[in-house]
Amino acid sequence: MAKLNVNIDHIATIRQARGGIEPDPVFAAIIVELAGADGITIHLREDRRHIQDRDVQLISEIVKTKLNLEMAAVDEIINIALEIKPNWVTLVPEKRQELTTEGGLDVIKNYKTLLPVIKNFQKNKIKVSLFVDPDLKQIKFASQLGADFIEIHTGKYADAKTKKEENIEYYKIKKSAVFAKKLKLGVNAGHGLNYKNTARVAKIKEIEEFSIGHSIIACASLVGLDKAVRGMLKLVR
Repeated sequence: MAKLNVNIDHIATIRQARGGIEPDPVFAAIIVELAGADGITIHLREDRRHIQDRDVQLISEIVKTKLNLEMAAVDEIINIALEIKPNWVTLVPEKRQELTTEGGLDVIKNYKTLLPVIKNFQKNKIKVSLFVDPDLKQIKFASQLGADFIEIHTGKYADAKTKKEENIEYYKIKKSAVFAKKLKLGVNAGHGLNYKNTARVAKIKEIEEFSIGHSIIACASLVGLDKAVRGMLKLVR
């Protein structure tokens, strides 16, 4: 049975829109866990557009399930991660001008940079996931780097305009998940998944965990966070 990590970044996005203190992502993390989610995901961006350093510190102290810290492999954020020690980090590409992460990490191009970062995290008992496109070459290099997991970028599947496009992207994801499993990698998936498109990929038995945020927070704005999380859990499981 697949697990669900809920990304609560956009609770912080709402707060930052007014520069105040509400809503507090710390309270959101508590509600999400009480609703039955298997973990919490937060992304500490270099520009601090939503999650702030204080959020990371407090959430790391109160989470009872698992904490996944999404981050770019840059020294400032690496040092914060080493200090708070999440259960695992997910290394992602990051551009200042993007609205959201636009694609997977180029593991091949960044191999030499990523290798010592991964080893350092693992030495400090922090597992490492690499956010990659459903590309077998990228997954092969992720395995060679010694990553514990990959998170397959499902954005193109989620954004498909036609059933044909969706099918093409779905089978890329499935093939990538099977390949990663053969390489002894843990397999997670996420990006752009919502209440309409999650059930199909949730049937791919090799995917162990999903990281879903924006859709859940959007739904929560209408029906409440507890109900939104429980609805997505039914689809994932």
